[in-house]
Amino acid sequence: MKNTRFITRAAIFAALYAVLTYAQFLLWPESTSMAIQVRISEALCVFAFFTPAAVPGLTLGCLLFNLTFAGTLPMDWLVGTLATLLAVEGMWLTRNITVKGFPILGMLLPALTNAILVGWELTIYIGEASFWYNALFVALGELIALLTVGSIVFYAVKARGLDQKLFS
Repeated sequence: MKNTRFITRAAIFAALYAVLTYAQFLLWPESTSMAIQVRISEALCVFAFFTPAAVPGLTLGCLLFNLTFAGTLPMDWLVGTLATLLAVEGMWLTRNITVKGFPILGMLLPALTNAILVGWELTIYIGEASFWYNALFVALGELIALLTVGSIVFYAVKARGLDQKLFS
């Protein structure tokens, strides 16, 4: 039963990530790819603080979007997905490191991993801007998604006790 629940949760996270990213692209074209991007679906990464099923689920969701979206770069299938994997795994591992109950270190990990990996990737592919420029804008997009929408989701889950009801 535990394995079924884990796989089901991971599949739900994967589907949510891919669908939300596509929905955002339809509403706000080009906001989900390139250096200046704010994937609102990245806010789902906060679920890695509550369940380990978010790690494979969000990684798979990122891979699904990157594989099926014509605007992503082929290297992004590996590099972007790896950045997500490292970020959510790091969030799971640092879930208990908090400041007044807020996992600030974990919230910063997606910005760090994506800035380094995706910033490097964009520098290789596009070549118009420096690594630091690309990394800065990738990090800013991640920080916007995580520290605004992600924080709202985090506090909403905690306030309603959904972390205990759904993930214990």
